[in-house]
Amino acid sequence: MMQLRISSKKQAKIKLALQGCAGSGKTYSALLLAYGLCGDWGKVAIIDSEHGSADLYASLGGYNVLALEEDFRPETYVEALKVCEEAGMEVIIIDSISPCWDNLLEYHAGLQGNSFTNWQKITPRMNAFMQRILQSGSHIICTMRCKQDYVLSEKNGKMVPEKVGLKAVMRDGIDYEFTIVFDINMKHQAVASKDRTNLFTGKPDFTISEETGKAILDWCNDGISVESIRQKILSSQTLEELVAVYHQYPEWYPQLTSDFMQRKMQLKGQKQPVINQPNFIRL
Repeated sequence: MMQLRISSKKQAKIKLALQGCAGSGKTYSALLLAYGLCGDWGKVAIIDSEHGSADLYASLGGYNVLALEEDFRPETYVEALKVCEEAGMEVIIIDSISPCWDNLLEYHAGLQGNSFTNWQKITPRMNAFMQRILQSGSHIICTMRCKQDYVLSEKNGKMVPEKVGLKAVMRDGIDYEFTIVFDINMKHQAVASKDRTNLFTGKPDFTISEETGKAILDWCNDGISVESIRQKILSSQTLEELVAVYHQYPEWYPQLTSDFMQRKMQLKGQKQPVINQPNFIRL
């Protein structure tokens, strides 16, 4: 049943992407963002599909690494996410998701039959992977490689080739899945090509730091949390109040239904208050 509700900003876990050419500083930037988001290297994990690049910055702190060895199927990434979440990781970096797309393209190329209809065997697997990222209870930072190209730029009176990024090695429209997408150039400077937080919209190129992560964390924490709604449900004094609170947040039904039913049974089991009647003296 469709119903209107009042808009409200809710606390969230950021889903963010960094895209750039090899050498642009995606991994290093992702680590700084991650530390800014949680302030504890022990709560940061990197799912490494880039042949050990995650260990290059071990001097930053004791973050965790989960290496994928030549198995870049989306199902493998999903399993890796589960391992990190069960270990209590607050921030999970997937460095990078481009090998997953390369794996699916290679699989598609080897299929027999109609190339167009064969995408029906690819798209659901990619969709399941992205939904797993979006539904995670951890902050997720994904890096994506960009196809490389060179342009001629004038430098000191001479034309020299300069490496630039083009399109991310990922399926078209992948940026729509993320709250923020940072493009990083070869000078290690970032600009937001997509930003639903409005923290970086219209701002010039900047260098990502821990402070960037802290600013994003403040945005994530500015809003209503599922825990605050749970407390409202458990403290409801009447069935009418309980139902009103519960139906105000239909997107959180999966998390709140158990508490709603518990409180509903409690309220139904309460005895109705006895109204004191005035004493009459029979004459």
